[in-house]
Parts: sequence; C-alpha cells; structure tokens
Amino acid sequence: MLFVFGTRRTVTQLAMVVLTCANCHRSAANAVLKLVTRFTLFFIPLFPIRTRYATRCTACGFSATVGKGRVERLRQMPPAGSAPPRPAYGQPWSAPWPGAAGGGTNGHTAPGPHQPGARGG
Repeated sequence: MLFVFGTRRTVTQLAMVVLTCANCHRSAANAVLKLVTRFTLFFIPLFPIRTRYATRCTACGFSATVGKGRVERLRQMPPAGSAPPRPAYGQPWSAPWPGAAGGGTNGHTAPGPHQPGARGG
C-alpha cells in the first residue's frame, strides 16, 4: 500500500502597520504574517504542526520572525495608510500650531470688526 504524506505551509496576512525596518532602516509599511505548517495525507491538510509569526518589510522584502505577544500589540496599532482622526461635523477644531486660530504665524492678525479695513458695519 502506498501512502503519500508531507507538509503544506499557508501564509495569512493579519495586519499592515508602519514600522522601522531592521534591515534598510526605513519607516515603511510592514505586513504582519501568520505562517502555519500542516501535515498532509494524500494532499489533504489534516492538522497543524507548527505556527509562526513574522513581519515583512514592503520596501526591501526583509522578513523577521516575531513572538505571538508582539503580534497582538502590532495588530492594535493603527493600520498603514490611515489618516489621523478628524473631528466630527459641527465639533470645534483645534489648530495643530500656535497662533493659527488668531491669525498668521508672522505676528499679524486678521482684521477684526473694530479694526480699519474690516468688512461689515
């Protein structure tokens, strides 16, 4: 009787986060991957033998294995390419630089209702 057995590896992308690569030292998107090796019998995957986690840099392709605890922390980071949250419609907006709400950054202020050159009555 002939038995055909072996292993098969599947790769699943869990998240895409921005990290600094250990190889190229660039801040780039990194894929967080789950690699599962399964025992196969007659080309049918039966049960997992080994589970590993890794990150892969999109800039240079460097892969590094990471622990499961680090993967959980990476999955809670904001995803790569996401913009910072914006205030809801109708909510007050705070300017990220000083002096932006009262005028320009060069010391001049916008004309108010009591200053000459202001529009209105």
